[in-house]
Amino acid sequence: MLIGKIDVKEIRGKETKKVATLSLENQYACYQCGKCSAGCPSAPFMDLLPNQVLRLLQLGKTARILETNTAFACCSCFVCSSRCPKGIDVAAVMESLRQLSLRAKLDDFDIKDIEPEELEKIPPILLVGTFRKLSS
Repeated sequence: MLIGKIDVKEIRGKETKKVATLSLENQYACYQCGKCSAGCPSAPFMDLLPNQVLRLLQLGKTARILETNTAFACCSCFVCSSRCPKGIDVAAVMESLRQLSLRAKLDDFDIKDIEPEELEKIPPILLVGTFRKLSS
């Protein structure tokens, strides 16, 4: 994963502070053990693993995270949070990233965009969960 140039102003930037404020978590406490990612049932569907998200936050690369589907692929099962030896609530961090994305209108979902044949195959709980995540 290429992260590019590290900018000191960016590391403690506005977006990174927003995530910390919304999640009430200190992303700088993460020491990249990978236990959150190892236990994550949604990891195969994520562009970035949970520990990679925390690392990018530590580097101030919030925009890079918001370009991915990772926050929306998170199923909020709290396995990551329960496995973290530093006690970081990774699920809360993912929720804060979803909120930032929605506030910036980076992700939009309309049920009308789904083909009727596909809509019949989708379990209702999936739609409920999707709409819950996409409204704030």
